[in-house]
Amino acid sequence: MRALVTGATGFIGSHVARELIRQGFDVAVLVRPQSDRRNLQGLKVRLFLGDLTDKDSLARALKGCQALFHVAASYSFWTRDPRKMYAANVGGTVNIMEAAQAAGVQKVVYTSSESTLAIPKGQKLGREGALNRPQDVYSHYKRSKVLAERAVRNLCAQGWPIVVVNPTAPIGPRDIKPTPTGKIVLDFLNGAMPAYVNTGLNVVDVEDVARGHVLAFQKGQTGQHYVLGNENMSLAQILQLTARLARKRPPRVRIPLWAAFGAACADELVRGKMLRKCPRIPLAAVNTARKCRYFDISKAKKELGFSVGPIEDAFTKSINWFAKEHYVNHR
Repeated sequence: MRALVTGATGFIGSHVARELIRQGFDVAVLVRPQSDRRNLQGLKVRLFLGDLTDKDSLARALKGCQALFHVAASYSFWTRDPRKMYAANVGGTVNIMEAAQAAGVQKVVYTSSESTLAIPKGQKLGREGALNRPQDVYSHYKRSKVLAERAVRNLCAQGWPIVVVNPTAPIGPRDIKPTPTGKIVLDFLNGAMPAYVNTGLNVVDVEDVARGHVLAFQKGQTGQHYVLGNENMSLAQILQLTARLARKRPPRVRIPLWAAFGAACADELVRGKMLRKCPRIPLAAVNTARKCRYFDISKAKKELGFSVGPIEDAFTKSINWFAKEHYVNHR
């Protein structure tokens, strides 16, 4: 069976492509001409140059495919031009769904995000179900993913064969950007995180997320959503675990959110607006930290047979990969 993977040069997408190859799929990948292709090195894939905003390139890449794994997204807490992010994440998602239907694709797995899911007041754990309102999330990335998932849910309601997965915060190797979660680990390793705020998130091995995508294709019910996560951890716990595995001292200073908010505002003004560079402390990241994002993954376990390994293994692989690829400053 042939499957097209979008976003295969990225973090989650590269692992999805590898898992599909491991399970015997004939894998095609859609790659922008300017993309960093390090994550595709050594992979036997059919490579198609194109873009989510180029409908002709989508039709070419999907020809002969029975499956689509739409993982690609513009992912950042800060962007110079939000319009490009919405064009890729919202418009691009609609484009490729329409192209998949025209190509006769049998089933689609759409990679959304845990940030699209609302955690009702009074509940400690988020679950599949209620979608956040666009105005209730703090960044263009999160807002674009909410709008994209809303569009996908509308297609599901029309009977389109789509399964939605909502990964939490993935960690592991091949995080070339790195992602915001990987940046927490990398900043700590490089001595750039002397303090922390009181927040929390659900962390999961990116390789478990990749297996969850394939399980969603094999066992997921169309129109359904599945949270792919593992361990609910406070930021302090994440840093303590990283410190223990890296044999370093964890930061002991916890700063209040108002102080982090002030630093982020100053950073956005100087680096973001004046220097036109990505802020070191994106304001959207601080706003997101106001609430712990903890999740219940029992639905994916029950309906997909989704399983996860020890979270320590994921952090170990992440630390070792950053060191091997020379992201860590050795002083």
